[in-house]
Formats: sequence, structure tokens, C-alpha cells
Amino acid sequence: MSTTQPIKSKKDLFALKNYYLKNEPNLRNYALICMGINTALRISDILELTWEDVYDFSQERFRPHLILRENKTGKKTVIALNRSLQKSLAIYRESLSAQKPEQYIFPGKRSLSLSRQQAFRIIKHAGIALRFPEPISCHSLRKTFGYHAWAAGASPAILMMIYNHSSFQITKRYLGIDQDDKDHVYLNLNL
Repeated sequence: MSTTQPIKSKKDLFALKNYYLKNEPNLRNYALICMGINTALRISDILELTWEDVYDFSQERFRPHLILRENKTGKKTVIALNRSLQKSLAIYRESLSAQKPEQYIFPGKRSLSLSRQQAFRIIKHAGIALRFPEPISCHSLRKTFGYHAWAAGASPAILMMIYNHSSFQITKRYLGIDQDDKDHVYLNLNL
């Protein structure tokens, strides 16, 4: 069994992000991928989100932060909802006839939440259709967030806190740093 890796290529990341917006239009799936790559949440936490978690119905605007208790760790986490994520959620929300605060953002059949298996199939299908060299999964979205945050200069200690990891070794594996990434540091430092 192979370990999923982050999507390192910005071109591939952009293609994945927009696959269900342009190639096979499905705004729920588009918003699902955007949620995964912009929050670093596990898919089990994403699928349990309701509209009231991200949208303030009394103020008629998106909340600045998503606050939740993670299923796996039981720890409270606060995530700033960035412009990219808010935009994708707004596009998706506008396509829906009406939402109630308690409705799941990512519904499956019979108004239940989308299943983890279906979310996996949605992401895997896009990766195959886009001819990615390695298979991707729901966890690839979580790892992709960390890799691009690290590449943009985020401290590994901050990423460890975001992921709620108990050790840096786990975070290091998530980032998928390889020899090319290390070479980039050496070749661009030039002291």
C-alpha cells in the first residue's frame, strides 16, 4: 500500500481545484476540494460541517473563522476562512435553492452527509481524469495544504500545530519534502 503524497505542482493543484468547476461541473465537489486544500482538515471533519459552521445567517455573510472539535483528536481548532475558500463556498451556495443552517454543506443522498467513500471516489476520479502521475485521495488535500504552506514560508512548528500532530516527525512526513525541495534551498541561498 502506497502513502498518498501532497500535490506539489501548482499547475496540477490548479487543475484539480477547477476540475469540477470546468471539466465536469459539480459545484459541491468543487467546494469540497477547495475546503480540503484550504483548511487541512481530515475528510471526516469536512463532511460533518453544516452551513451554520461557515455562514452567519443573521449577518448574511461568511464567518471569518470555522471553529470545531476534531473527530480524531477531540481538540478544538479554529481555522480562518480565506478568500479563495469563501469564494468557492459562495459560488456553490448561490447554486443551491435554499439552505438551512443545520444542513450539511456536502450532502449525499437523502440529505445525509456525503460518505467518506464517495468523497474518496470524487477526488480519485478527478486525479485519474487529469492523468496525475500518482494516485490521490482525500488525505492528499490535507497534505497539499501543508506542503504549499511550507513552500510559502510557513514554519514547520506552526504546521505541526495546525495539523494537531504530536510530533514533528509526523508533520515532516506529511510535507513530503524530497531531494528536489532540499536542492532548491541549497541552490537559492547563495550566501
